[in-house]
Amino acid sequence: MRVVETARRVLRIEIEGLESVYRKLGPSFERAVELILGSRGRVVVTGLGKSGLVGRKIAATLSSTGTPAFFLHPAEALHGDLGMVTREDVLLALSNSGRTEEVNLIVQILKRRGVKTVAFTGNGDSPLARMAEVVIDVGVPREACPYDLAPTASTTAALAVGDALAVALAEARGFGPEDFRRNHPAGSLGERLRVRVAEIMLTEEHIPRTRMGTLLRDALPEMDRKGLGCILVLDDHDHLRGIITDGDLRRALLRRGNPEEARVEEIMTPDPKRIRKDRLASEALDLMEKHLITVLPVVDEEEKLVGILHLHDILGKGSFKFTV
Repeated sequence: MRVVETARRVLRIEIEGLESVYRKLGPSFERAVELILGSRGRVVVTGLGKSGLVGRKIAATLSSTGTPAFFLHPAEALHGDLGMVTREDVLLALSNSGRTEEVNLIVQILKRRGVKTVAFTGNGDSPLARMAEVVIDVGVPREACPYDLAPTASTTAALAVGDALAVALAEARGFGPEDFRRNHPAGSLGERLRVRVAEIMLTEEHIPRTRMGTLLRDALPEMDRKGLGCILVLDDHDHLRGIITDGDLRRALLRRGNPEEARVEEIMTPDPKRIRKDRLASEALDLMEKHLITVLPVVDEEEKLVGILHLHDILGKGSFKFTV
């Protein structure tokens, strides 16, 4: 079919463009990596139109692989958002022609503030290239558009070099799988099960808790506010002594009629299941499944309460307070 032939022609031109950029990659790329590694700020990515769309993706990839970055829209930048950029940041400017007025104006303004620029451009003799401290040539022989007009092969090349930059920086920083997982807390269940309990547990004001000796009627509002279907009972030294669940309340009603005047230790299930904060989420899930429970207190080395884990926190359905 003719459409398949067209598709193959487009892909062949895109591959041709990538091979061209591959051959040209060299010292300027190394200088870009060194410049970013040596900065104390973030990478501010900017570009207009299709280059802007590519820039958003590059900024996201940089951020998720250990290099703090954000995308700055040129129009918004020129109407106040330039205030987000500090002299410690590095500007990554994308323009295939190197003549995009809004982008070049941003580079010019930030240059006066001492911000250094890395340019992705296909025109080494452009205003952008002349202003930038580092120029990476992402030019391609031709676009895949039949009229050689619509950005196609050129945007693919810029995107690929952006990926290369992000990966090179990640390797230089020693960014590993554990770091990646910390930046992707809502990823697949398999990934979540490999994180530590401390990374996904609820902490501080999110923990439903009360003290030994408290009347049940005074503890119930705390249990209701936190919305986990339980309240943890502590001694004066924050050691976990018991748990009161919705099931414990139902059983107390059947036994006592109105248990509100009872002390919490009369109602609680003593010595509840718990887990240490340095254990894996997979171990917490196993414990929950084995004992048919949906909440699990988290303790430190001294058995003091430091958090609580809900089944939804492990499955990626809850609202998490990360502690690392």
